[in-house]
Amino acid sequence: MVVRSVGVEEELLLVDPDSGRALALSSAVLRDVADGADQALTAELMCQQIETNTRPCVKLDELAREVRRWRHAAGVAAEGRGARVAALATSPLPVDPVVSSLPRHRRIVDEFALTAQEQLTCGCHVHVQIESEAEGVAVLDRIRGWLPCLLALSANSPFWQGQDSGYASFRSQVWARWPAAGPTDLFGSAETYHATTRAMIETGTLLDVGMVYFDARLSSVHPTVEVRVADVCLVADDTVLLAALVRALVETAARSWRAGLPPAPLRTELLRLAGWRAGRSGLDGDLVGPTGRPAPADQVIRNLMDHVRPVLEDHGELEVVEDLLITVLRRGSGAAAQRRIYRTSGRLTDVVAHTVNRTT
Repeated sequence: MVVRSVGVEEELLLVDPDSGRALALSSAVLRDVADGADQALTAELMCQQIETNTRPCVKLDELAREVRRWRHAAGVAAEGRGARVAALATSPLPVDPVVSSLPRHRRIVDEFALTAQEQLTCGCHVHVQIESEAEGVAVLDRIRGWLPCLLALSANSPFWQGQDSGYASFRSQVWARWPAAGPTDLFGSAETYHATTRAMIETGTLLDVGMVYFDARLSSVHPTVEVRVADVCLVADDTVLLAALVRALVETAARSWRAGLPPAPLRTELLRLAGWRAGRSGLDGDLVGPTGRPAPADQVIRNLMDHVRPVLEDHGELEVVEDLLITVLRRGSGAAAQRRIYRTSGRLTDVVAHTVNRTT
């Protein structure tokens, strides 16, 4: 049996080790990276963040090493400029985002104004190998109902501009301001997918295909499905769990498509509500799964595990994924961890310091 490769992109915040405030140092940090790391560590929209990129991996332990390797490399590069890296999906402390000098990023800010200017958020994107665009679109049509669960598991952005937002993932709220962000209707074919994205670009609203910010999309660069719904995870193991679940969802969907089973006809309006619910309460309340009915988060997550169990068994990953999932459900998400630190000390600087320690 051929196992699909999986890779991960993680966006990390650059922070001051003493004050905890975000630092606009990405250009300087990236100038210092060692040879061979220039493709794995890259710039993002804002100068206060840096992105890590793993290579495609087949085995989960291989992916875990890659995630830790590039978190560490980013941390070393940041320390060379007096900063640290933190796996925070939003800055807990107040921040004035600084846009990078890359021409495309400047064009985005010129076009989208405050939506872009305030977009200092850090996500985690998972790429899973596909055999064809037809298979990829079939996968997109069949994983839609489970994506809010992935957001809830990764939720790691409770604070915004110095205050508790009331959300487990406020990043998801900020990200939803983009005109092409969020869940999608059923496409049915690669032709319809591309016709849809072309029509979106031809409206003149989006600069290019890179701004088609669907929760899950076909990569325009790699032969992959790219799932973009998650916050950057506080703990590297949670990133591995996320990637394992995404890969299992992709393979489960592809098998369903090959068997001739149709995708569930879920309304996009309900998917949007499910995503909002996941961002609001994370793992600490109800979630809305593919049934469209609210249920306790741990129950919906268990349903997700049941859905992908045959694939995880075939991959020999069931035990390790179950262990990682049990750990998350017991200790809670990154958002819960941030709030625990803040309740104890009352200082957002301690939240950042804790995150820095857990990141690398």
